[in-house]
Amino acid sequence: MSHTIEWKTRVYLFEESRTTKVRVELDTGTTRLTGHGTAHCNPVDEDVPEIGDELAAARALEDLAAQLKRFAYGDMVRIGAAPREVSLMPYSGWMNDAVG
Repeated sequence: MSHTIEWKTRVYLFEESRTTKVRVELDTGTTRLTGHGTAHCNPVDEDVPEIGDELAAARALEDLAAQLKRFAYGDMVRIGAAPREVSLMPYSGWMNDAVG
């Protein structure tokens, strides 16, 4: 069985006072999810906006991924297929929002 669909995403980046915030919106056609991420520039570090963009976007995408996992796990439970994976965090030790 072949299956092809298109999911639409939008990424919004906002920077103010050495803080970058990102909102990622996903529209699957049946579900809409929004992920959020933030990055703060350490006051003693050089302000490089691209780094804040990358970190905040990565964190927003990770938030979105965790939401997708929860939806998938819920769907699996509803059809009687218990999920094998229990962690919603992809990496141990990952810090969601390091403030410095």
